[in-house]
Amino acid sequence: MNGLLTEEWLYQKSSQEITSLLYEACLNQLEESIESIELKDFIKANEHLQKASDILVRLGAGLNYEAGILSDQLEQLYQYMVERLLVANLQKDGQIVEEIIVILNQLMTAWNEAMRSKKDQESNVIKQQKNRYEKLAIYDN
Repeated sequence: MNGLLTEEWLYQKSSQEITSLLYEACLNQLEESIESIELKDFIKANEHLQKASDILVRLGAGLNYEAGILSDQLEQLYQYMVERLLVANLQKDGQIVEEIIVILNQLMTAWNEAMRSKKDQESNVIKQQKNRYEKLAIYDN
């Protein structure tokens, strides 16, 4: 996510799309932190790791607990990643950050696949409704 995002643009996004954007932003921060650690720019690494942690905390705060056990599991996973990032930040350990990147990539892939699947289902429902309407329209003439 870059500085070109506007508030209006964000308001047009669904909560699912915003979650996907947050995953992407978090991954970008984590990758930047690894680069900063490798360059021994520990101030920048700290900033990137703090931003990644903040994103994970916000993801946890946005969970819908009415969705069931999955929300509880995601909360635990987000909390685990925040705790590991704290250790990574204290030790400036890029391997821990890599561990979090792997987990977050898997989450993002699953999330995006679920979004695509939902859109496909919605598309099929719309097609069915359109077909029903067209059949009714034929009989009305």
